[in-house]
Amino acid sequence: MSVVSAWEISINRQTGRLTTPDDLRDQLERKRFVPLEITLDHALAAGTLPEHHKDPFDRMLIAQAQPEALTIVTTDREFAHYGVALLPA
Repeated sequence: MSVVSAWEISINRQTGRLTTPDDLRDQLERKRFVPLEITLDHALAAGTLPEHHKDPFDRMLIAQAQPEALTIVTTDREFAHYGVALLPA
């Protein structure tokens, strides 16, 4: 799981747009989610992506998914423009 997702979840929880368990970190670890850190290569790639998507969190997810050959779980159709593997949520 990208740390970008955890970051976005944390922000949405604080603003009241999302409810998550207080022990989310523990639950993710118990379910064996492996954190994907943001690397310098990911950051540089995010800045060079075509502007199909304006959301910086989503752009970083795309920049991580491309070289890591990961699948993104989403309802957002804009991701399809980037040629990454998608799993409809």
